[in-house]
Order: sequence, then structure tokens, then C-alpha cells
Amino acid sequence: MRVIFTNRYFYPDHSATSQMLSDLAFFLAGAGHEVGVVTSRQRYDDAAAGLPPHERIDGVEVHRVRTARFGRDKLVGRALDYATFYLAAGWKLWRLTRAGDVLVAKTDPPLISVVAAIVARVRGARLVNWVQDVFPEVADALGVRALNGPQAEVLRWMRNRAFGSAAANVVLGARMAEVVGRAGGLPERTRVIPNWADMEAIRPVAAADNPLRREWGLDSKFVVCYSGNMGRVHEFDTILNAAQSLAGMAESMVFLFIGDGAQRRMLEDEVHRRGLVNVQFRPYQDRAGLSFSLGVGDVHLVSQRPEVEGYVFPSKLYGILAAGRPAVFVGDPEGEISQFVTREGIGAAVRQGDAAGLANQLLRLQSNAALREAMGARARTLLCERYDKRIAFKAWAALLNELSGAS
Repeated sequence: MRVIFTNRYFYPDHSATSQMLSDLAFFLAGAGHEVGVVTSRQRYDDAAAGLPPHERIDGVEVHRVRTARFGRDKLVGRALDYATFYLAAGWKLWRLTRAGDVLVAKTDPPLISVVAAIVARVRGARLVNWVQDVFPEVADALGVRALNGPQAEVLRWMRNRAFGSAAANVVLGARMAEVVGRAGGLPERTRVIPNWADMEAIRPVAAADNPLRREWGLDSKFVVCYSGNMGRVHEFDTILNAAQSLAGMAESMVFLFIGDGAQRRMLEDEVHRRGLVNVQFRPYQDRAGLSFSLGVGDVHLVSQRPEVEGYVFPSKLYGILAAGRPAVFVGDPEGEISQFVTREGIGAAVRQGDAAGLANQLLRLQSNAALREAMGARARTLLCERYDKRIAFKAWAALLNELSGAS
């Protein structure tokens, strides 16, 4: 089987899409398949990074194309980065792809599936869209004005054709499967394969055994942790308002943000403006140390704006499960993540805007160590039984073998 992936980021980048792609590509190469990746020379958090144009990493042929390097801070610059990646990646895919290949297009940048669909059709390859977010719907939901009107309809039409022409559209959850089905993806070609965590690489760590708690001055604290991307699909006013209402408990409870993203600077400015001494920030931590960085939190926060329900799915949830920690979800109480957290008994859910409700849930969990331990144990079991990477790899291998054999 010969598989070619395309996504704007790949190892050693640490962004979520890169980590998932890197895990799967290395697994397939280790299983003896011929695997290539067409990606950029950037890192998610460093547009100026000059990664090598070509290298072989653990059996994967990595082709990094040259693009604009404006970064993620401004929409115009990001659009230019996207446009140059479409052109450069399309040309590289055209040169690499052969009849019978399986071409897997991940959704960074948005609409790369349109480019991949053209290449796959002309070259006689089979296209798989690996849908991490549904664009342009997610941009429209977030109020990106440049994508309102006729241009959005054109983009949607192009995207729908890419969904309809694919041999398979892989989505992350049931709501996303419904959205992709309405957008032109045939139900029989839609596969739900969730993202994952590694149950061996991320393990529960007791607070007393965690060096980061001592290093960060958190030994005696109840730590409410938000770890991962602080992007536009996430809502933070509810969290900040809860932190402000609990500021008088700074000696016993701390809100800890680990990571980066489009809203981190706003969060830091707002924490400074409000004078919140019970909030700390840390940068992304090395993947090898996730057991410790995720283990710092006594409870983890997951936030998602209700208007993007079904368009994205927060992969940070799987790391929380692996670390054996409860999760408190802030968003749509009728949404997929909210129902998942409450149904499985691994945490709690509050409506976006309900800062008092969030504060009450945190106080409840702070005061009941036995409840936290039971929720964390269920979370860990759930990860091992359903969302470990080996389970996802098996599903991906079955799909790709099916498509390769059908070619």
C-alpha cells in the first residue's frame, strides 16, 4: 500500500493535527507500507522555522514545500500562507501521486481537500478526506466577515464536490458525520474514527510524584488546568469570570493555562487587567512530558463555542482521559461533548456563560477527592478501551487496506 498524506504541519511540530498525522504515518511506515507526507517548512508556533525540504523520518518520506511565512496572527497573512501552500502542495502532490495510491488530505489548511481531489481524480488515486474541522462553516460560525456572501457559497460548493468524490471521509464524531453527510459526503463513505491518545505514553501521575507541581509552586494547590490550543473556537469569558469569582481562594485554588494559540495574548492581557493572582500561564510542554504536565491538573477544562458544534471536536479531551483526570466542559449543554462527559461519568458540563455554575462545579470537585478519583479512573478506563491510539490505528489500517485493495 502506498499512502500520501498532506497537511500543513508534521513532525517535529507539536500542534494537534501534526501529532495525529505523525502518529499514524509512523505507524503505517513501521507496518511496512510506503508512506509520504507533503507538508510545509513551518511550525505551528513558528512561521519562520526552516525545516528541511526533504528528509526520511522513521520510514516516512517527508516533502516540505516552500510557502509564505506570515504566520497565524493576522487573517490576511494567514490567507497568503494558505494560498501558497495550496499551490506548492498541489504541485508536489501532482509529481508524487500515482495510479492506485491512497491520498489522504487533512484539513489544515482549510479546503486542501479541493486540491487533493483534483490530483486524485487526474492521477487515478483514491482520496480520503480526514476531516478535523468543517470549513467554511466553522469560519462563518465565528463571524469571519471575509467569508460571508457569494464567496462562501463558492467555497462550500468546491468543498462539497471534494467530499462527494472521496473514497472515504473520515470524521471525528457523530455530529460531524451528520454535517459532512449534509454537505455531500455519501453516508456509506463516511467513517467515524476518533482522534486518540497513547495510553502508554500518557499515564496517571499522583500529585505527590509530579515534579512540575513543585517546580511551578503548586504543591498545596487545587489546580484547574486548561491545556492545549487557545484558539478562536474556544470560549474563555466563562472561565475568566469563574476565576475572578474564586480569586479570594488563590491560596488553595489556581487556574493554570498551558499552551498557546490565537487567544492566549488576549487571555494574558485580561488576567493582568483584572488583577487575577490565581491564574498562571505556561508554554506548550514537550510531548514526552505530557504525563506530568497533564497530571499537574486536579481537574481539566474543555471549552468550545456552541456555534461550532459538529464542525470541530476538541482532541485535548483524549489526553485528559489518558491522564486519568476529570473534565469540566464549558459549551453547549446539548452538544456531543457535554453529553459524552456526563453520560460516561468522567466530569461535569456547564453552559457557556454560566460562570457561577462553573465555579460551583469546581468547588464541588475540590471538596470531594473520592469523586475526582472515581471520575479519573473511569476516564482512564474509557481511554484504554476506546480511544487508545492502537484502536484508532487498527481502524485506519482496515480502511486504507480496503481502499488500496479496491483500487
